[in-house]
Amino acid sequence: MSKKVAVLLTHDFSDTEYVESIHAYRAAGHSILNIENCEGNIVYGLKRKTSVTIDCSIQHSCVHDFDALFIAGGISPTQLSLDTQFIEFVQKFANAQKPIFSSCDDPSLLIHANIVRGRRLTAIDQVSSQLVEAGAVYLDQDVVNDNNLYVSSHSPEVLPLFLNETLKVLRL
Repeated sequence: MSKKVAVLLTHDFSDTEYVESIHAYRAAGHSILNIENCEGNIVYGLKRKTSVTIDCSIQHSCVHDFDALFIAGGISPTQLSLDTQFIEFVQKFANAQKPIFSSCDDPSLLIHANIVRGRRLTAIDQVSSQLVEAGAVYLDQDVVNDNNLYVSSHSPEVLPLFLNETLKVLRL
């Protein structure tokens, strides 16, 4: 069954994590909607190898229109965490009990949304202490699936494992 995945991103997202994830989701028959501040904006990855045209503004995005949320890694989540609209969107996803997929680089959007307390998560070693301070149960594992609601990865090297786990969740 095809699912609709919201993708939150802005400039300086991880090129590889975004491209490979979107390719895998589309190849599995899922639809993707890229969300940022303004529909039609073009945002660029950290390595400037990837450009993405934004499909929908955060102002016109409704959690109930989606089955899952993917937060692209890189510096993008930190930038999005400075905007309350994105924080509220993530909070609404969590409150609706819909899956949230977070790749390794930066859990700041999840932390600012105040949704990690008691959740089992992983991330790159450099930010593990931030998760713990925010109340998460940090697991030093490649990929962590917390009750099919939060799927997180430890490093870019485990992207295939992360994608496999997120695709399993999307099949539910």
